[in-house]
Amino acid sequence: MHVNGAQHHIDADAERTLLSVLRDDLDLTGTKYGCGEGQCAACTVLVDGQATKSCLTKVGTVAAKRIVTIEGLAPEGRLHPVQEAFLEADAMQCGYCTPGMILGAVALLARAPHPSDAEIVSGMNGHICRCGTYPRVVSAVRAAAKKGGRA
Repeated sequence: MHVNGAQHHIDADAERTLLSVLRDDLDLTGTKYGCGEGQCAACTVLVDGQATKSCLTKVGTVAAKRIVTIEGLAPEGRLHPVQEAFLEADAMQCGYCTPGMILGAVALLARAPHPSDAEIVSGMNGHICRCGTYPRVVSAVRAAAKKGGRA
């Protein structure tokens, strides 16, 4: 597997979820287990640049693809523009949903570098925040877009 810019040899059943391999085999615990049913998007990672719910993704289907987790978004300790924007907008409260939201926003901005607020709301639809920080998430994505928030 190619995860966060590095090759990893994983001896895992192809039917295991990508989420379990990331967390249990690679110790990348920034990707969160939320509902386990693909409904909350806390487990979102990027697979070849596309936002992907890792709790629904079988590891065998992504073996030859490039995977980025929240840990891989800030190489050498320099925050990604979307991470900076989330901090500046205080777009998190408990933080559990934040890694998935940030990666979802990165994928959104790759598709639509200058989204309208309606496009941000639509693009972030499905990312559940139990703390209700949605207005701040929209502000953060808008700010990241202004800064050129693509990876």
